[in-house]
Amino acid sequence: MFTLTENRSYLFTGVFSLYLLSALCCAPEISAEESWHPSKYGAADRLGAINNLSPLMVKKAAALIESGTVYSLAMNTGPDTPAFGYRNYQLLTKPIDEPNSEAAGPPNKVAGFDDLLISWLGIGTQIDGRGHVAVDGMHYNGVPVAEVFHPHGSPVYGIHHLPPIVTRGILLDMAGLMDRKMLDAGTVFNEPELKAAMDRQNVTATTGDVVLLHTGWMEMMEQDPENSLRTTPGLGVQGAEYLASLGVVAIGSDTWALEVLPPENPQERFPVHGTLLAKRGVYMLENIRTARLAQDKVYEFFFMLAAPKFVGALQTVVHPVAIR
Repeated sequence: MFTLTENRSYLFTGVFSLYLLSALCCAPEISAEESWHPSKYGAADRLGAINNLSPLMVKKAAALIESGTVYSLAMNTGPDTPAFGYRNYQLLTKPIDEPNSEAAGPPNKVAGFDDLLISWLGIGTQIDGRGHVAVDGMHYNGVPVAEVFHPHGSPVYGIHHLPPIVTRGILLDMAGLMDRKMLDAGTVFNEPELKAAMDRQNVTATTGDVVLLHTGWMEMMEQDPENSLRTTPGLGVQGAEYLASLGVVAIGSDTWALEVLPPENPQERFPVHGTLLAKRGVYMLENIRTARLAQDKVYEFFFMLAAPKFVGALQTVVHPVAIR
């Protein structure tokens, strides 16, 4: 069902038409059975759980820094990065000066070079924004798709509206809880497993936290990239609801989808995406490198993430960092 693109190069022509077609035909839209808007943050709110951040929380998170050890939580993004569906990456570089120019160069012989990136933003380590998913024709806080989705970017939920996320991060080692190096495909964890992981690690998720889940699945992405996209261990809907009820700002994992695939209900499409992004206003982080945190038993840390302000983007590649 999910395959890697065989041909990773493409031209500008047709990119936006493909984007429009995919967004209209393939974007996750899950039927809503209950009322989930307006948001508890107010009918006009566009930030969701990020409202739970505060300067005081930043200070408390900074107090967690002891050794000053910095953990990069991002994977490399390139032409061989496993990616859902048709998403791909191409980088072109060129000298700034025209190669055939007869003009003399500067006396200090400095030369310059530029690069052009042709890539989907939902590739590699990424954050999913509010415009990425709709439920029953509505994005977060009941904003209709017609007001959010435009072929040249979202005016309402573009990533450029997202402030930096600086807060306490916690790691829940789900693979360690189940005494596995890597969880089996299709392994699901919900409230009981999440609580058990917190008890085992003596840590509790609270309002304003970023919660990262370690499954070991990134090893599968390295060993068998194509197979790693077909199914994953991950978060179930009830587990997503539980973490959202605690007031967490974002939830991430070392898988490309965060949620378990296939879903618990095989007739549904990306139900955790719909629950978190549209209904509960919680951001999603995918392809997070959690292995070193789990190896070092770093379960509580200073977390920071700043997304590049690509105007209108629905999601984007990011470089989150943990400091202990």
